Amino acid sequence: MQELWKYRELFYFLAWRDVKVRYKQTVLGVFWAVIQPLFTMAVFTVLFGRLVRLEIDPGVPPTVFYFSGLLPWIYFASTLSQVGNSLVSNVGLVKKVYFPRVILPGAVALAGVVDLSIGSVLLGLLLLYHGIALSWSLLLWPLLALPLVVMTLGIGMFLAALNVKYRDVKHAIPFMVQIGIFVTPVIYPVRLVPERFHFLLALNPMSGLVEAFRFAVNPWRDMNWPAVSLSLVIGVAVFLAGLTYFRKAERTFADVV
Repeated sequence: MQELWKYRELFYFLAWRDVKVRYKQTVLGVFWAVIQPLFTMAVFTVLFGRLVRLEIDPGVPPTVFYFSGLLPWIYFASTLSQVGNSLVSNVGLVKKVYFPRVILPGAVALAGVVDLSIGSVLLGLLLLYHGIALSWSLLLWPLLALPLVVMTLGIGMFLAALNVKYRDVKHAIPFMVQIGIFVTPVIYPVRLVPERFHFLLALNPMSGLVEAFRFAVNPWRDMNWPAVSLSLVIGVAVFLAGLTYFRKAERTFADVV
């Protein structure tokens, strides 16, 4: 920790660099932070809300249901991909300059919070548009960002370290994300899943987090708190495992990358 504190300015510099690079030479700039969840929400609302008529949370507009699930999912999906490639995309730094390598994936994970924050503001406007009363539970929304970042960083660090040795990882990450959205309750509420599969669903750390984010918007929804707690515990375990593997492999990065 002392070493990380010593290099804190480099950490902030790299995080800010990632934010600027993300929107550099784009016409729409930071609007891209809301375009992706907004258009995905519109597609989900029409496809699953109007055509399939999927039964979502009672009393909650489909736009709010999908948008509140998409924001944490999109952070996870986009950040995981960037964190997983953070070492191989900074070969020059890794080979030539000494600093704690964990700063690279950490800076990417922090930069992604900017997009999540912008999307969260839009969610607030969406709640006001639909006349949904703002409740105390909304205070949980920013707090839940911490376990989301930690869990994403844990998986990302493991993949980043693995990616240094095996470049198959960069091809596997998009595939994992594509599959992941179907085993995470982003499109559907957990209560539509047969109860005998709830335990398996809870083993996915993103499952409990998406449910918790939706609770922050709608505190009257049915929640399986033991399953959510299990997901959160697994998320912490994933972070510790990812960090341990990353630190163990760190010494060889400069030689192998």
